[in-house]
Formats: sequence, structure tokens, C-alpha cells
Amino acid sequence: MDVYLPIANLSVNGLFIVLLGGLTGILSGLFGVGGGFLTTPLLIFYGIPPTVAAASAATQVTGASVSGVLAHSKRKGVDYRMGAVMVGGGVVGALIGAVFFNILEALGQIDVVINILYVVLLGSIGSLMMREALTALRPSKSGETAQPRKRRHHPLVAGLPFRWRFYRSGLYISPLAPLILGTLVGILTMLMGVGGGFLLVPAMLYLLGMSGNVVVGTSLFQILFVTMVTTMTHALTTKAVDIVLAGLLLLGSVLGAQFGTQVAMKARPEVLRLVLAAIVLLVALRMLYGLGVQPDEIYTVSPL
Repeated sequence: MDVYLPIANLSVNGLFIVLLGGLTGILSGLFGVGGGFLTTPLLIFYGIPPTVAAASAATQVTGASVSGVLAHSKRKGVDYRMGAVMVGGGVVGALIGAVFFNILEALGQIDVVINILYVVLLGSIGSLMMREALTALRPSKSGETAQPRKRRHHPLVAGLPFRWRFYRSGLYISPLAPLILGTLVGILTMLMGVGGGFLLVPAMLYLLGMSGNVVVGTSLFQILFVTMVTTMTHALTTKAVDIVLAGLLLLGSVLGAQFGTQVAMKARPEVLRLVLAAIVLLVALRMLYGLGVQPDEIYTVSPL
């Protein structure tokens, strides 16, 4: 079933795009990530221009996040106060990212920058997550009892002023920490078309010291609103949002997120982190390979 994408200016297999959306929706419900870190590279591998892939993936992430937030909210897995602070930072970051995006696009370097960002960020975060997951699983194989890790925020976070209480997360920290974190994720969302969950979830756990039972839902809450702003900004400035592509992705992702949430409630967290780390590293390696291989068409022609 071929479908024509007006902004990307090419035809794609509609069923493949729907299945891709379903896969990223499952990841959204499982790990609290928007799934854009996987959607954008796979769309690029499929032949979608990186600018269109990044802008349209951000739209798809919004739909997947709505479904995930509703599911986690039912079991009180969302810290709305923490999420609101990060949303404020994310909106500012998305606007800053829009400026960077337009500058890089004018210089003709946006495609290369998107690919490099994926390799660096996914490679680094995937390696850290893999090491942490393997460390957590090792005691169970040898019959030893794993010592629970004491949950506490990073010393840099502890030194920030103006502390607030975030009751659902069990924290008493400065709102500046989640605000700065949200801003960084907002910039990445604009540039890469990702929800930022692959960066946000580890940071919420190991930098902010949040309780694990609210990390996924709060991450999706932040991602929901930041990707909404990102989508509107892309539509008004870069005009790279392909509504047909985004619609096909949304069709699969909304259903997939519900399934992923159900699995997440039953699976071991250590195993889930190991699986996510493996996926992240595979995508990073594939992006690195693409940067070093000569493309089939060295030159492209685009209208002025």
C-alpha cells in the first residue's frame, strides 16, 4: 500500500510506517521515552529527508505520549509539579532549538548535525545504561542478594538554591535543576525530533534522584507538551512537518503505547533497561556507519 508524502515528496509503504509507529509506541509505554530516538533514524534509513523525519517524528511522539500519560496517570505515576517545571524549561529550549535549526539549515549542515548528535548522545547514554543494567542483573545470576541503591540527587543539584518540595517524587530540591534539564531536552527535541526521554529518564533517576515509580509517567508528561510546542514551531518556521507521515505514525503509536504500558507493569526493570540500552546502541552504530559510507547519490538538487 503505497502512500504519497507531500512534504517529503516521495511514496512510502503505508503499512510499514504504521508498524514503525506501533513499535515506537510500545517503547513509549515501556520505558517512558517518546520513541523519537528510534523513529527518526529509521525514517532516515528508509529514505525520508532528515529534516522532514525530525519534524514529523516530533508530531508522532506527541500522540504516543498522550496515550502513555493517561495510562500512568491512572496508577498515580505522574509528578505533575515536577513535570510542569520541566515543561517550562522544555518550551524555552524548543524556541532556542528553533533558532539553531534555522541557522544550521541555512548553512546546509542540518542533516550532518542531526546524524552526529544521534551518534554521540545515543552511544554515550546507551553505554552507561548497558553497564548499569548488567551490574544490576549480575548478583541475581550468582545467587547473591543485590544491595538496593540509595536514591539521592547529585551533589550539584543539592547545592542549588530555592528548594521546593516535590511530594510525589519524594524530593526537596531546587526547581532550577529540572528547569535546566527541561531546557536541554527541549533543544534536543527541536533539533533531533526526539521526545528526549532517552536522556530525561536516566537524568531524572541519577541526577534528580526521583522515585522510580513516577519517572516514566513524569517523563511522558514533559515530552507531551514539549513536542506539541516543537511541532507548532516546525510547522510555522521550517515547514518540514509532513502531516500524512505523522498521521500514519500516530495510528500505530497510540495503540502501541497502551500495550507497552501493560508490559512495563509486569517486567523486571533491570531487564527493560538492558533491552533499551541494546536498542539505543544498535541505532547509534547504524547512524555511525551511515556517516562513514558514501551515499548512493552524492549530489542532490533542491528548489531555491
